[in-house]
Amino acid sequence: MSLIAGSYERFIWGFKLKSPKDIQSLDLIPLFSFPSHLSTIKCADVSGSAAVSGGSDDTIKIYDLSTCSEIGSLHESATINSLAFYTPASLSFPRNLISAADDGSVSIYDADPFVHLKTVKVHRKGINSLSIHHSGRLALSVGRDECLAMVNLVRGRRSFYCRLGKEASIVKFSETGETFYMVMDEKVSIHESEDARIVLEFNNAKRVLCVASGKGGILFTGGEDRNITAWDTKSGKVAYSIDDAHSARVKGIVVLSDNDEEYPYLVASASSDGNIRVWDLRMGGKEKSNPLAVANTKSRLTCLAGSSIKSIQRPQMGNSASNEQEDGAAE
Repeated sequence: MSLIAGSYERFIWGFKLKSPKDIQSLDLIPLFSFPSHLSTIKCADVSGSAAVSGGSDDTIKIYDLSTCSEIGSLHESATINSLAFYTPASLSFPRNLISAADDGSVSIYDADPFVHLKTVKVHRKGINSLSIHHSGRLALSVGRDECLAMVNLVRGRRSFYCRLGKEASIVKFSETGETFYMVMDEKVSIHESEDARIVLEFNNAKRVLCVASGKGGILFTGGEDRNITAWDTKSGKVAYSIDDAHSARVKGIVVLSDNDEEYPYLVASASSDGNIRVWDLRMGGKEKSNPLAVANTKSRLTCLAGSSIKSIQRPQMGNSASNEQEDGAAE
């Protein structure tokens, strides 16, 4: 299990979660830390041994977690606000990387090797968040133009665009892909993927800054209330929560359930207080929940990403970063 975190101070942090037989003795082992970007890191994603981070220096950095090294860069024309790998269920290494930028564009890359395929203008203003459907054929995005958009990743073009009336900060497909979640300040709405119809809405106490989709219809949220809250998306009620998980706002949540379900109850969180913590969700709701593992980066963390895939394949850079192809992610 691997985790990477980015910071305001342009540092990237990599950790391996050591998982011995005794779950009570988990440990976050540092893999690397260095100033990978020229300015603030805004987003990150991990799939298997491949990891990426995007920053306000208009650059995507690529890392090989098997060698704990940075292996290349992809350059765009604006700040990178969101990154997402597409990894087919049959593979342990991603097929594509999708980025969303502050100029309203979405870029599609082949991930083996990393080669640029196409850039599509999707929003009139900067994109806040992007999420890929598990089929790899489409992605949703929300932006500062107060709109929701759908991108056909196969054809490499925008296929849907509608005004929301208010700016959304996060969009996220559920694990099944049948629904997606959208965040506007402290409000979270659940929508049918087929027609974007609202199924359910619920309100957090304070602004939501990060979400993670769990199994069994659970959605985890974190934000300015410093808690990790697990919502039952069928009822809209709180299933359980870890109160005061951090001393400052929560900026990232990762569900760490490995493929063989050895530890199906683990969730990691990162905060602007500099701490990364791993929790046993079965402790949620108790008077005092203590983390199973803690790492203090002593920096202002902005994002967290992780992967429970154990198999190792080395990511590679392509010979060209500007080859355009008509087809997108899925084919």
